[in-house]
Amino acid sequence: MSVKNNVLLISVDHWFGELIGALGHPSILTPTLDQMIGNGIAFTNAYTTTPICIPARREMMTGVGSRTHGDRNFNETLPMPDLPTIAQTFTENGYQSYGVGKLHVYPQRDRIGFQDVMLLEEGRYQFGMNKDDYELFLQDEGYSGQEWSHGMSNNDYLTRTWHLPEHLHQINWTVKETCKYIARRDPRKPGFWYMSFSPPHPPLAPLSSYMDYYRSIDVDMPYYSEWSENHKELPFSLKARPHGRNTYSEDAIRAARQAFYALATHVDHQIRLVIGLLREENIFDNTIVMFTSDHGDMLGNHGLYAKGLFYENSCRIPMILVPPENTKNITVNSIDDRLAVQADIFPTLAEMCEVPIPSTVEGLSLLGDKKRDYIYGELWDDARATRMVRDERYKLIYYPAGNRFQLFDLDNDPKEMYDLYSDIKYKKIISKLSETMKINFYGDDLNWIKNGQLVGMDDPNPNIEYANPGRSFGNQRGMRLSHSGPKDDNPTNSSTFR
Repeated sequence: MSVKNNVLLISVDHWFGELIGALGHPSILTPTLDQMIGNGIAFTNAYTTTPICIPARREMMTGVGSRTHGDRNFNETLPMPDLPTIAQTFTENGYQSYGVGKLHVYPQRDRIGFQDVMLLEEGRYQFGMNKDDYELFLQDEGYSGQEWSHGMSNNDYLTRTWHLPEHLHQINWTVKETCKYIARRDPRKPGFWYMSFSPPHPPLAPLSSYMDYYRSIDVDMPYYSEWSENHKELPFSLKARPHGRNTYSEDAIRAARQAFYALATHVDHQIRLVIGLLREENIFDNTIVMFTSDHGDMLGNHGLYAKGLFYENSCRIPMILVPPENTKNITVNSIDDRLAVQADIFPTLAEMCEVPIPSTVEGLSLLGDKKRDYIYGELWDDARATRMVRDERYKLIYYPAGNRFQLFDLDNDPKEMYDLYSDIKYKKIISKLSETMKINFYGDDLNWIKNGQLVGMDDPNPNIEYANPGRSFGNQRGMRLSHSGPKDDNPTNSSTFR
């Protein structure tokens, strides 16, 4: 009887696709991911089709896009769809399935098919949760309620170093709890382990030892394009964001990048401990390891921050696959530039483990010969709505408010510095991509088409210069004196950038 492959699926948050040393990033230190690519495949054109946390994670877990799983709007109180998840599918096929870290589902204790979950929910108490498992851990360690006492915000780019002992950092906790599940496994059954880190998603509170790395490195600074220089001329969706080009000083931006990279390197180093445990348990050689992210982060490029955009730093994600030893049909230390999406993770891992792929899954196995011709992306239904089509070379971004378009040649302009939409030479390309976009419209999107042409919607405020940052202070959490938040399915103080 052949030995079943184990699976370690690693997810991070806000980690953009080029943030890997082996793929040419000028500043980041990622020795573990570099070695994983040396022992596997890097899919360098992998994207999230909905670049914000909840919809992206729904796609990863169900293998379907937002039209099927039901959320392109960051709906925090929408239960998971009635579809088989990757966790449920592996569990039903004899796997021990455990998740650790961030799930970002509703209700918060929904295990979505895992046999057990150790949850780190980042303080979302507006839904009535008392304490997640990480806060219970801090309580046991004598630091009850101090998770957020560093004072940094969950969606802001202020930074300071970590305020508690190193072993209490959430990165260390996520790895330790994953290792516990691996060490306590039934050796007669294969394992499916999902290790989900919140960093480098803010708050930017890295360990001082990792911050020291980047204080001595000349970190890359944001790049700005001609099209992004005049804020008044940007599409409404960009002007309505809570962060802009003038939000932070140059020193603050440098510190934010140092802290962001420090968190990423901390994650990278801690992954080594899990790989080391798998080796010492003599199961690494028959374990599949996949590393990916829910979305990226603009991190100041083009004067933009965070996610929710279809520029490369926001929507292109890392995707690394390390197969078991001596896998015959996979060439390791290789780059695969096919167009890939998060829905492809489910069928890829299932195929490698000889687990039946549910008929509901829309993704394509990354090991097969069948490849997609384009990726369609969608986010928001209101005036912030954005749609995207990316083929092998070009990307068309559409902002219905004001009927605005942008076209980028990603082969020659991977940083999207030059908007080609107004260049008559690209008329046929724009027409082709526009037609592809229209055939993917549904619901209210169809109202943006008149007589076969895209006409969009009225710009609600064409003269807006800067968004009102609101009263959330970057979704600031507080000192946890009382751990039970109000139960409110429609919280009035929520923000779309949690």
